[in-house]
Amino acid sequence: MFSLRNRSTGSQIPAEADQYKQLVVSSQGGKLAEATLAGRLFSVANQAKVATTAGLTTTWTGLGVANPSTSTKNLIIHEFGFGFEIAGSTAGAVGLMTADTTGFASQIITIRNCLDGNATASVAWTEDGCTCGTPILKRVLAGHGTAATTAIDCIGPFIYDLQGGLILPPGRSVLTYTTLGTTATFTFHFIWEEVPA
Repeated sequence: MFSLRNRSTGSQIPAEADQYKQLVVSSQGGKLAEATLAGRLFSVANQAKVATTAGLTTTWTGLGVANPSTSTKNLIIHEFGFGFEIAGSTAGAVGLMTADTTGFASQIITIRNCLDGNATASVAWTEDGCTCGTPILKRVLAGHGTAATTAIDCIGPFIYDLQGGLILPPGRSVLTYTTLGTTATFTFHFIWEEVPA
């Protein structure tokens, strides 16, 4: 018989397998629950609708998260999402681009620990508009329409699980991207985990 260690008590517990010799496990709390309970999961969202700038521009607006070059952490971007507070002013695509940390200097938008009430602070900086470093488009996630169009992906929800596929080492940032500039329409959010670099 095989046994496993209980992480809370340190005691040994028996392991069970099915008829195919696959370990039988029970998932509790979701895949990010452990990071949340450990106080290393953070989120940020625009607190009011925001205008966006067109394409890969350095005169950027939207929502961005930066990992300062002095940080000792890597930021694993787990989730990105957006919604419309009012009808879009232009139709286009929404995505994510990365750059260095030019233009980021503090938490312009307050970052929250995902363990509600936890005082552990994030190392990240946030912005909703700055003169950023030269951006590189990394993901195109959705299209969006306007009130005049017939719902080009306008319903949602627009929540994207990046599955650990975008990590910001110290000195890098992730910023929202839209094909065309929009008036104040979008509200964006990010969820990330901070782990030793």
